[in-house]
Amino acid sequence: MLELKNITFTVDDNGGEKRIIRDLNLKIDNSRFVVITGPNGSGKSTLARIIMGIEAPTSGKIYFDGKDITDLSITERAKLGISFAFQQPVRFKGIKVHDLLRLSAGKELSVNEACSYLSEVGLCAKDYVNREVNSSLSGGELKRIEIATLLARRTKLSVFDEPEAGIDLWSFQNLIRIFENMQKDIKDSSIVIISHQERILRIADEIVLLADGEIKKQGSADEILPELIGTTAAVNACDKLM
Repeated sequence: MLELKNITFTVDDNGGEKRIIRDLNLKIDNSRFVVITGPNGSGKSTLARIIMGIEAPTSGKIYFDGKDITDLSITERAKLGISFAFQQPVRFKGIKVHDLLRLSAGKELSVNEACSYLSEVGLCAKDYVNREVNSSLSGGELKRIEIATLLARRTKLSVFDEPEAGIDLWSFQNLIRIFENMQKDIKDSSIVIISHQERILRIADEIVLLADGEIKKQGSADEILPELIGTTAAVNACDKLM
């Protein structure tokens, strides 16, 4: 279980202090699919980076399976079983896709095993397994490869920051299947996704609506989604709620 207690995050704003996250409390139980949504600038991506340890909270505590991880590094959190997928995936010049998958899995992977992860995200494995993770890959290709690395890691908590960004329609349609399979295949695993997409919101066990750095609403998709989309609109209606 992940628990955030009284998390506040501030940044310097021309000599003043600007609060991005405001005294936030959130629990994510095991075996849950949680989507965090809200208007642009609400603090969603910042919250995701705080969970992974990319950003340190100004105040508050973070617990994972009962252990205080507030001061742990990204590497230490990864070893405990937390994965993170960036909105804009990182490029690794000189590292081949096969090597990246092997590092993610933490063990030797045969070419066939590496190819199975690539196939799962819709890439023709033979065309990608020996390619470098560099600028020759498109944003959509990098996004799929990054998701494949999370599949290889098989961690208890996977955090995705807008996984639909920059990918094609086919990939987006298959994201849903991938997320569902991740929870089935990994015991007690949970997924946290930052997203505005209605199709992702619809399959959530729980939706957290964030605005102005605070949780405004939290509940099941059946409870929260009708307020977000109304009768006809897409989820970009989030901005109109506040």
